[in-house]
Amino acid sequence: MVRRPVIPDLFEALVHSIVGQQISTKAHATVWARLQQRLGTVDALSVLSLSPEQLQSLGLSCRKVGYIRSIAEKVRSGALDFHSLSELSDAEVIQRLTALDGVGVWTAEMLLLHSLQRSDVLSFGDLGIHRGLQLLYHHREMPRARFERYRCRYSPYGSVASIYLWALAAGEVEPR
Repeated sequence: MVRRPVIPDLFEALVHSIVGQQISTKAHATVWARLQQRLGTVDALSVLSLSPEQLQSLGLSCRKVGYIRSIAEKVRSGALDFHSLSELSDAEVIQRLTALDGVGVWTAEMLLLHSLQRSDVLSFGDLGIHRGLQLLYHHREMPRARFERYRCRYSPYGSVASIYLWALAAGEVEPR
């Protein structure tokens, strides 16, 4: 059985995702553990309780600190309400999240899949999913049109397909 990690708190999940942007899995785990240890609870108030320099000392870049603190400020001020996102469609969630600095479509899709636990997320921007599809169907490339055919084939269970395609790409399951 293949399992997926779930971070149900959307603020924590978004910070986790930003921490991991453009760094190795090992570095991500190290920085995330430092942040959790320092903050205890990863929420807007705990993030804002540290100075930018203190956050950087945990291994975060200046840019990531800016993104995370900006999101925390929006949460604290009430301009951003993560609880209301659960009532929105996938497209609306992506639109709201990508309006935030440091959040792209892929990050929003991963929050849909891993935190909101939406059932039909198959991200074109995810290299692991591309690799899994290429291995499974013996393709050298995965152009958008071909990807969309697979997205339709897997719908409405794109998230389950994503989980298995990641496992396939990681060598955790064998291709047929």
